[in-house]
Amino acid sequence: MLIEFRVSNYRSIGEEQILSLVPDTKKSDSNDNVIDSGKHKALNAIAIYGSNASGKSNLLLSMSLLDKLVHLSARSSSTTRLPYDPFLLRKGWDEKPTKFEVTFIINATKYRYGLEFFQDVIVSEWLYKKAIGREVDLFLRKGDIIDPSSALKGNAKIIDAAIEATKPNALFLSTCDMFNIEEAKIIFQWFKNFHMIDGLNTETITTVSLWENKEYQEKINNYMMNLGLGLVGIDISTKDFDSSELPDTLNENARNKLIKQLSGKKSFTVYTKHKLYSSTGNETKDTISWKLEDRESAGTNKAFHLSGPILWALVNGGVLIIDEIEAKLHPIMTLETINLFLNKETNTNNAQLIFATHDTNLLSYSKLRRDQIYFSEKNKWESTEIYSLSDFVYLDKTNNLRKERPDTDKEKRYFEGRYGAIPILANFNSLNLKVDGKKR
Repeated sequence: MLIEFRVSNYRSIGEEQILSLVPDTKKSDSNDNVIDSGKHKALNAIAIYGSNASGKSNLLLSMSLLDKLVHLSARSSSTTRLPYDPFLLRKGWDEKPTKFEVTFIINATKYRYGLEFFQDVIVSEWLYKKAIGREVDLFLRKGDIIDPSSALKGNAKIIDAAIEATKPNALFLSTCDMFNIEEAKIIFQWFKNFHMIDGLNTETITTVSLWENKEYQEKINNYMMNLGLGLVGIDISTKDFDSSELPDTLNENARNKLIKQLSGKKSFTVYTKHKLYSSTGNETKDTISWKLEDRESAGTNKAFHLSGPILWALVNGGVLIIDEIEAKLHPIMTLETINLFLNKETNTNNAQLIFATHDTNLLSYSKLRRDQIYFSEKNKWESTEIYSLSDFVYLDKTNNLRKERPDTDKEKRYFEGRYGAIPILANFNSLNLKVDGKKR
């Protein structure tokens, strides 16, 4: 269960930004949107709104980047560069480290893990744990000095070996996992269910890999059938890679490179099945199938690609991050997908969804609470800042500060600019649309 994520000095994000999934205790609306693990509570979804180039994607990318660093760090070479990409619009910030920190719950125990890094070195790294009583550190790292505490579970000699094996550009947490240190393996299990996908450029591999499981086949089929796409079935065929099927137009170097990359791997083709009608337009018992990518809409393709990650998260109780969730989808399809996470009957394992969107219909028709709606915009020095609708206040007619009511028309107020995080456009009527003084 994700509780909080912090990031600073990454791409468009300068000063530290905090995405909190801790529910506002003063909110009583949509209590079904709150999940719990022991005494800890969190929200099951977060929506992030903002204009183009406001930094929504960079916030989500930073979460995904932390996941990749954790998984790949210890397996990289000593010369591998870290993905250092600092904020560049303020002098001196390219001399500051990037910082990530995540707080999460595993079996009712709270963990807080973070790091700071430059291009070639981990500056600092820390891991804290809180079960009962106060928070205690499991290890603290400053440069090449790693100080584990007695609270870090594992054989002392193995922990010492992990310290010696940790490269300057690698994470100690990742090295501990390679050495099978118990606490690290527990945390890696949590990160295993932490995924990000891009709503514009989804990939099929997750859905296809799940298809081999009969239970997931049924779930994927049911998901697709319930979206009203006119389908009566999905099928996937796989076969071993055959180099003879490569195009003849490939040069020898390109052909050899592809053969090396794909040898031993399988290719797949997704087919969709439709009802076949008689010449008079009546339904028959026959069906017709064709390739998903050849004849189905972009929305149907995306719905299929999303089905695997969505169902995986719901079944395993993971954290799913989707950028531009509404891209290529009808608003109702987007709404129903989000409702899978907001409904305790379909989200029985406390999965969490974090998504960026421009779909303002969700402000009116979804059951998102005010503390589940975030906005992203640039400040005066063009750095991304995020804030929650739950924290938004305004002056009423008597000049008293008021918070938004649950029944407020949030979509209308957003379009009116009451919450900020909307594009400020120039006067398009002033554009000169002539070329060389003439209409073309």
